[in-house]
Amino acid sequence: MERNQQEELRALQDTLYVIGGKWRLPIINSICNGNKRFREIERSIPGITTRMLSKELKDMEMNKLVKRTVYDDTPVLIEYEPTEYCRTFGTIILSMIDWGREHRKKIIEGDTF
Repeated sequence: MERNQQEELRALQDTLYVIGGKWRLPIINSICNGNKRFREIERSIPGITTRMLSKELKDMEMNKLVKRTVYDDTPVLIEYEPTEYCRTFGTIILSMIDWGREHRKKIIEGDTF
Protein backbone atom coordinates (compact mmCIF):
# COMPACT_ATOMS: atom_id res chain seq x y z
CA MET A 1 0.00 0.00 0.00
CA GLU A 2 1.35 3.40 -0.95
CA ARG A 3 2.04 5.79 1.90
CA ASN A 4 0.34 9.16 1.94
CA GLN A 5 3.18 11.54 2.81
CA GLN A 6 0.88 14.54 3.27
CA GLU A 7 -1.28 12.63 5.74
CA GLU A 8 1.81 11.34 7.58
CA LEU A 9 3.23 14.86 7.82
CA ARG A 10 -0.07 16.18 9.17
CA ALA A 11 -0.17 13.36 11.76
CA LEU A 12 3.43 14.11 12.83
CA GLN A 13 2.65 17.83 13.12
CA ASP A 14 -0.45 17.08 15.21
CA THR A 15 1.60 14.85 17.53
CA LEU A 16 4.38 17.41 17.91
CA TYR A 17 1.83 20.14 18.59
CA VAL A 18 0.28 18.17 21.44
CA ILE A 19 3.50 16.90 23.06
CA GLY A 20 5.91 19.52 21.76
CA GLY A 21 7.72 22.21 23.64
CA LYS A 22 10.12 22.07 26.50
CA TRP A 23 7.62 21.41 29.27
CA ARG A 24 4.76 19.23 28.00
CA LEU A 25 6.35 15.79 28.43
CA PRO A 26 7.91 16.61 31.83
CA ILE A 27 4.45 17.74 33.01
CA ILE A 28 2.80 14.57 31.69
CA ASN A 29 5.54 12.50 33.34
CA SER A 30 5.11 14.34 36.65
CA ILE A 31 1.33 13.91 36.70
CA CYS A 32 1.57 10.25 35.69
CA ASN A 33 4.03 9.75 38.57
CA GLY A 34 1.37 10.85 41.06
CA ASN A 35 1.90 14.60 41.43
CA LYS A 36 -1.64 15.99 41.43
CA ARG A 37 -1.44 19.46 42.92
CA PHE A 38 -0.05 22.48 41.15
CA ARG A 39 2.81 23.03 43.62
CA GLU A 40 3.76 19.33 43.57
CA ILE A 41 3.96 19.39 39.78
CA GLU A 42 5.89 22.67 39.86
CA ARG A 43 8.43 21.38 42.41
CA SER A 44 8.99 18.18 40.45
CA ILE A 45 10.08 20.06 37.30
CA PRO A 46 13.24 22.14 37.83
CA GLY A 47 13.23 25.44 35.98
CA ILE A 48 9.54 25.70 35.12
CA THR A 49 7.86 28.96 36.07
CA THR A 50 4.46 29.23 37.72
CA ARG A 51 3.15 31.13 34.71
CA MET A 52 4.42 28.53 32.22
CA LEU A 53 3.01 25.61 34.22
CA SER A 54 -0.37 27.34 34.43
CA LYS A 55 -0.40 28.00 30.67
CA GLU A 56 0.65 24.44 29.83
CA LEU A 57 -1.92 22.86 32.16
CA LYS A 58 -4.71 24.94 30.59
CA ASP A 59 -3.59 23.92 27.11
CA MET A 60 -3.28 20.27 28.16
CA GLU A 61 -6.79 20.37 29.61
CA MET A 62 -8.07 21.80 26.33
CA ASN A 63 -6.32 18.96 24.46
CA LYS A 64 -7.92 16.39 26.80
CA LEU A 65 -4.60 15.27 28.28
CA VAL A 66 -5.35 16.27 31.88
CA LYS A 67 -8.49 16.44 33.95
CA ARG A 68 -8.76 19.36 36.38
CA THR A 69 -10.89 18.77 39.47
CA VAL A 70 -11.81 21.59 41.85
CA TYR A 71 -12.73 20.59 45.40
CA ASP A 72 -14.82 23.09 47.36
CA ASP A 73 -12.61 23.14 50.45
CA THR A 74 -11.16 26.06 52.31
CA PRO A 75 -8.83 26.90 50.73
CA VAL A 76 -10.03 25.59 47.36
CA LEU A 77 -8.16 22.44 46.34
CA ILE A 78 -7.37 21.79 42.67
CA GLU A 79 -5.98 18.50 41.40
CA TYR A 80 -4.80 17.41 37.99
CA GLU A 81 -4.94 13.86 36.72
CA PRO A 82 -3.89 12.30 33.44
CA THR A 83 -6.83 11.26 31.27
CA GLU A 84 -7.01 7.77 29.82
CA TYR A 85 -6.23 9.44 26.51
CA CYS A 86 -3.05 10.92 28.03
CA ARG A 87 -2.03 7.49 29.29
CA THR A 88 -1.88 6.29 25.69
CA PHE A 89 1.36 8.31 25.52
CA GLY A 90 2.95 5.94 28.03
CA THR A 91 4.66 3.67 25.53
CA ILE A 92 5.74 6.63 23.40
CA ILE A 93 7.29 8.38 26.42
CA LEU A 94 9.08 5.20 27.56
CA SER A 95 10.46 4.70 24.03
CA MET A 96 11.65 8.32 24.01
CA ILE A 97 13.34 7.83 27.41
CA ASP A 98 15.09 4.68 26.15
CA TRP A 99 16.18 6.44 22.96
CA GLY A 100 17.44 9.43 24.96
CA ARG A 101 19.50 7.18 27.25
CA GLU A 102 21.07 5.40 24.27
CA HIS A 103 21.74 8.70 22.53
CA ARG A 104 23.46 10.14 25.62
CA LYS A 105 25.62 6.99 25.89
CA LYS A 106 26.66 7.24 22.26
CA ILE A 107 27.57 10.90 22.62
CA ILE A 108 29.49 10.40 25.89
CA GLU A 109 31.29 7.28 24.68
CA GLY A 110 32.05 8.90 21.35
CA ASP A 111 30.66 6.00 19.34
CA THR A 112 30.32 6.42 15.65
CA PHE A 113 26.79 6.06 14.38
